[in-house]
Amino acid sequence: MLTELEIKKVLLEACSTGADFAELYFENTTDEMIRMTKDEVDNITRSNLYGVGLRILKGTDETYGYSNDISFNSLMKLASDLNKFYQGEVKVKDINFNDRSVNKNTIIDKLSIEETLEKKISHLKILNTTALNYDKLIVQSVANLYEHVQNILVCNTLGVYKEDTRNNMRYGISVVAENENGKQQGSFNYGGNFGLSTYDNFDFEALAIKACKQAITMLKAPQIKGGIYDVVINNDFGGVIFHEACGHALEASSVARGLSIFTNKLGKQIASTLVTAIDDGTISNEWGSLNIDDEGHETKKNVLIENGILKSYMIDYKNSLIMNMPSTGSGRRQSYRFKPTSRMTNTYIANGTSTFDEIIQNTKYGLFAKELGGGSVNPVTGEFNFAVNEGYLIEDGKITTPVRGATLIGKGDETLLNIDMIANNQTFGYGMCGASSGSIPACVGQPTIRVKNMTVGGNGGEA
Repeated sequence: MLTELEIKKVLLEACSTGADFAELYFENTTDEMIRMTKDEVDNITRSNLYGVGLRILKGTDETYGYSNDISFNSLMKLASDLNKFYQGEVKVKDINFNDRSVNKNTIIDKLSIEETLEKKISHLKILNTTALNYDKLIVQSVANLYEHVQNILVCNTLGVYKEDTRNNMRYGISVVAENENGKQQGSFNYGGNFGLSTYDNFDFEALAIKACKQAITMLKAPQIKGGIYDVVINNDFGGVIFHEACGHALEASSVARGLSIFTNKLGKQIASTLVTAIDDGTISNEWGSLNIDDEGHETKKNVLIENGILKSYMIDYKNSLIMNMPSTGSGRRQSYRFKPTSRMTNTYIANGTSTFDEIIQNTKYGLFAKELGGGSVNPVTGEFNFAVNEGYLIEDGKITTPVRGATLIGKGDETLLNIDMIANNQTFGYGMCGASSGSIPACVGQPTIRVKNMTVGGNGGEA
């Protein structure tokens, strides 16, 4: 590892031809994946990523390079290669690393890669054994554990010298139910930025049973008829619609280039007055939480929408210069091989005042989207479609017939305005978010919400 003096020399060399900002991002990351199919561990992989990225800016002009050779001579050469893109008066002549403190909202008691393999496999066994013993219709069960242990150091010419350790881990299970009519899948997961001890009191059996119930229910369900429905979207991973169709459009990487439907709309109503939406990277040990972002800024609780009014965007350092607005601690990247940009952390719609039961009871006819799956979004227009992995009809204020094959179709901005009820049961779902700076852990979340007059795709007849 380089000394502080050597780091200063590299940063000063990067700015020696007229650039006004330089940043080094050191990383040492271990990834581990364990998969168990039925009662056998059939795959264990572990990999290590080690290197450094160097970013140089003059105004908003940016160059970026990276290397897995972090020796002083190698980085001086990288700085010399990148600074050739700039010419002008030297602006950065000295660096004082006076920004070192980190407010740790997320503390890891013990890194998961230091734990025994036997303990991790014992959890996978519980998942698969529970699933395969649940019902004879369950013919396949695959349990897995994903671990991502990342140590970073961010140093820049603004005086930042900060370290962080992240320990993202997630257990998941996927089951297949089969009968004479075909097959259906059920899957769930649970994760966070924490150590393995967090799972000591976790109910693995309940997670497996949840997946089994979903698969069996949908196996017996008829296809839904397409049409316009009042749609009740459940909490937890239901927040993926806001994340994809609205959240990305509130990232500065889209807003600053005028490629967002929410550009120039600060202070304006963009959602129902019931809607308050937040991106919060400070929630202790949550899946998308960080002590600092990948630019060395402390993460924040950013209120994006308050009572329907657009209050803030998610902003990284470079786009803060373009937009003339401060960073919101939202600069993220997959690894040192990517330059950072604005990204989400834990993004959710806040609790409302209704209860889940009140929303159902006040819905004459509609669709209850209990669990959402994958989908696609046009980030410029906000147009989306999402599969409903588990759905039910709502008739006369009661959840009735299970239905499958439903697809939710709409536009993010219109959906926000059509939310007319929000429950008080907000929870999170755990996923990986992909964008220009790579794939990163991100939470999606919301309470149960109701969206009026939503288009639902389906190939069934009358339900």
